[in-house]
Amino acid sequence: MTIGILAVQGAFLEHEQMLKKLGIDYVELRQKSDLKKSFQGLILPGGESTVQGKLLKELDMFDSLKEMIKAGLPVLATCAGMILLAENLSNDDKRYFQTMPITVKRNAYGRQLGSFHTVAKFKAIGEIPMTFIRAPYVEEYASSIEVLSVVNEKTVAVKYGNQIALAFHPELDTDTQIYQKFISLIENR
Repeated sequence: MTIGILAVQGAFLEHEQMLKKLGIDYVELRQKSDLKKSFQGLILPGGESTVQGKLLKELDMFDSLKEMIKAGLPVLATCAGMILLAENLSNDDKRYFQTMPITVKRNAYGRQLGSFHTVAKFKAIGEIPMTFIRAPYVEEYASSIEVLSVVNEKTVAVKYGNQIALAFHPELDTDTQIYQKFISLIENR
């Protein structure tokens, strides 16, 4: 199994370290030709969604990735990745892949000072550590969305088909259970 990690901007190195820890191969997706490599899953890392969206279009990767996601490629999206997948943003006019029927509030917890760490329940896993950095959260979602985690009455993790979107950064903690869940989603596809 090989997982493609979007590596145009953001926290992709930390995701690579987590996959290494689990013995999973990965490829960095930096340019359009990288999309021809063989990978069975995709990680959209945290970072700056506006910059990632702009770079994906400039590098001519946007449409191809969107089609792969729509065709069922399993995706793990963290923070900015959640924004890339969202059908709507409540506090921004921009739209990106729009493959997940959710409305997300960008930078919902405020600036860097609004960042925090907690331990909370995650469906079918139990309690896990969660690190939020200028995090979004899901304000609205379609009935087809499976809610995976709620923190302080805010929806912070959801699943839709083969797409998992998280408002937090599992790559910044030592717990690998989110990755194991994503790997089993790929294996069961």
